[in-house]
Amino acid sequence: MKTKTIKETKQAIKREKEHWLIPFMEFVDDFRRTKNPALIQEPFNMDDTQIDAILASTVEYLCDELSIESPFWVWKIPSCIEPWFVSGVEHLKAISISESPVYFRRRKIFVLGNFLDRV
Repeated sequence: MKTKTIKETKQAIKREKEHWLIPFMEFVDDFRRTKNPALIQEPFNMDDTQIDAILASTVEYLCDELSIESPFWVWKIPSCIEPWFVSGVEHLKAISISESPVYFRRRKIFVLGNFLDRV
């Protein structure tokens, strides 16, 4: 299976709206495995506030984790209009607010601390 760029990942997410986490996590796994900055150099088209924001936040998070410089385009991605609690579970909102990494919080995205952890 070919490793997808962030731009190709965004396209896959748009095709798989209901199951967007599958191509999203495939990108996370592939980027961590390859540590290839070429996968994030070309920005995607901005047309979905939430998905754009979570992809940009994830790129920033992974770049920090892997000691890779974040691409310039991530700073052009705005915050979500309304706060987005990715889990969608009401009783996890408070935990998400406290655990969400800064890369996500600054774009009004709230995730659990283990959101990008993989087995």
